[in-house]
Amino acid sequence: MPKSTSSRTPSSRKPLIYGAGVVVAAALLGFVSYRATAPDHSASSSSSSSSAADVTADPDVGVYPELAKLARRDAGDKLAQGRVDAPVVLIEYADFKCGYCGKFARDTEPALVKKYVENGTLRIEWRNFPIFGAESEAAARAAWAAGQQGRFWQFHRAAYAEGVKEQGFGKDRLKALAQQAGVADLDRFARDADSSAASAAVGKDQEQGYGIGATSTPSFLINGRPIAGAQSVETFTRAIEAAAEKARDTEDAKGGEDAEGAEGSAK
Repeated sequence: MPKSTSSRTPSSRKPLIYGAGVVVAAALLGFVSYRATAPDHSASSSSSSSSAADVTADPDVGVYPELAKLARRDAGDKLAQGRVDAPVVLIEYADFKCGYCGKFARDTEPALVKKYVENGTLRIEWRNFPIFGAESEAAARAAWAAGQQGRFWQFHRAAYAEGVKEQGFGKDRLKALAQQAGVADLDRFARDADSSAASAAVGKDQEQGYGIGATSTPSFLINGRPIAGAQSVETFTRAIEAAAEKARDTEDAKGGEDAEGAEGSAK
């Protein structure tokens, strides 16, 4: 079952420069994005298929440290949820007009929030990645504007509710969604959504997505591990557990080195 794609391609955007490892990772993400959107998938295929992203229990397989550095871990990030120091960061590149992004938002993300965000294991950082034209861009700016009043995730939930995208994202609809999300100052919301700051913030996220090779939505990074498509809860669980295990091992090793160093200094 094909995922949604856009006619716009990463090659039409200026690539970001991170390093050789990211070039390889970008090629991988572009490949799995293609696999996720390939037209020859059978009708019986589902988003839980492993064809788009095979995640093993090995915490080092398919992980690119350069991509892990894209996590902002900014306490002031209004488009993120979870502890800034969480051991695992999931970065999501998504479009509000993308049906599969909505599927992830409704069917998978709430379970991840309940299981991992609430206990401090996971932080989720949103990146606006509008690829379906003017309404996608408008919805992205509106989501950013809602975030300026601390209501991004409420807007996110309203915009991804079943049947909402089919109604379009014109100005009146976006204002209604903001009101539904509990945005207090709707006049400020409208100004913020039309501001150069909103365009710059969305453009920055969009360039980052294209720069790492994302060619479809949703696309994800979990501590530097690329995953494309609205995969099953189990796929994300495996990736998060592997990343958390690696973070624990790294922290334990660091603690051991610090202890050895302190012991040596005491002698």
